[in-house]
Amino acid sequence: MLSAEPTNTIAPDSFLPVHAVRFPRAARWVFHRLVAARHLGDNGTLQVVEAFVEPPRAINLGRGEPRVGMTVHDRSAYSALVFGGSKGLGRSFVNGQWSTSDITQLVRLLFRATQRNRRRWDRIARRYGWLFSLVHRASPSRKQDRENIHAHYDLSNEFFSLMLDETMAYSCAVFADESTSLHDAQVEKFDRLCRKLRLGPDDHVLEIGTGWGGFAIHAARTYGARVTTTTISENQRDGAVAAIRAAGLDDRVTVLTEHYAELTGSYDALVSVEMIEAVDWRRYDEFFSTCSRLLHDNGRMVIQAITIADQSFDRAKMQEDFIRDLIFPGGCLPSVTAMLDSVTRSTDLKPIDLEDIGLHYVRTLSAWRDAVHDQAGAVAALGFDDRFVRLWDLYLGYCEAAFLERHVSDVQLVLHKPRAVTTVGYRPA
Repeated sequence: MLSAEPTNTIAPDSFLPVHAVRFPRAARWVFHRLVAARHLGDNGTLQVVEAFVEPPRAINLGRGEPRVGMTVHDRSAYSALVFGGSKGLGRSFVNGQWSTSDITQLVRLLFRATQRNRRRWDRIARRYGWLFSLVHRASPSRKQDRENIHAHYDLSNEFFSLMLDETMAYSCAVFADESTSLHDAQVEKFDRLCRKLRLGPDDHVLEIGTGWGGFAIHAARTYGARVTTTTISENQRDGAVAAIRAAGLDDRVTVLTEHYAELTGSYDALVSVEMIEAVDWRRYDEFFSTCSRLLHDNGRMVIQAITIADQSFDRAKMQEDFIRDLIFPGGCLPSVTAMLDSVTRSTDLKPIDLEDIGLHYVRTLSAWRDAVHDQAGAVAALGFDDRFVRLWDLYLGYCEAAFLERHVSDVQLVLHKPRAVTTVGYRPA
């Protein structure tokens, strides 16, 4: 479980090669001359203040807008940033080796500065990814899946309640316009999923990945559907059961603690909201074939997924990045093509509709980060220290930057079994 205590165990240089730790001056030279100055170009200006010298000195790297400030408090931060990749970025920030007044804009600038290198590694990974797949055939066990989910989602129901809105939805909302509140946008997301599933009072819908019960409550209360939902997070189960009971929907919603591969039964509809990110890429066929097996011949399915660009999937699935290192162990973002290829290989499901809602995640993440800042006192009262708050500030800002730069996105994919009825003029939502 992540808590205030584990965040204090992150050694600033524990992941770095010895030469990187011993030669921070060389790392500084590389950062200034090669990484920032050369690769930034006209993409923006990084205004670096080196506070570890007296008097502090300021250096501008790159050209043009946006202009983003970064204060380096410890010279060893350069080693982490140059040799540690996104893991180095994350750990050095959490450890207070550098800071910034605008983490989202700074990460956007770094994304742009490293774009050329990422494209180069994307090409290499696509060419030689088959070799990696041969070497790494083993996928995580179901026990490991539970441990990975426990590490993130069982963090603290109280903490998540401070960050999220009343629906406790921990996924991308859908905003009608600039005046839409986060709560209303999350309700719209639930409603959109229900409309795409064409839910009614005669339907029994299976949800893989309960969260804290928001979708199940909406589907049962608003559409009269019967819902069976499953989660392998202990804290989420407890929170969902309490919320369902408070809503008076015990007779309509059943909460299970089964791994998706262990589920049985037959359902009219199936929904999974940003759960596939916890499924290892080597088990996509298992996941989608299980979904297909659990649906009637006229069943409908909607999956909402955070996705990475198709061109980057082969590289990203092999990479141990900041998110996997400190936030979500075992996580893996699918690409749209990776999901559809798996559906084609392992099921009789047919893709009906695909909607990209990725830019809505920018406002969602911004709202969550504002809530963490606004509730800093309450977060501290739960026992989480400043390093934990910095970790989540970076995590949410990092993700916001990734969506703004379209490095990642979010989609709702509608899939139908062969006998599902789709009429002329039918629109999923």
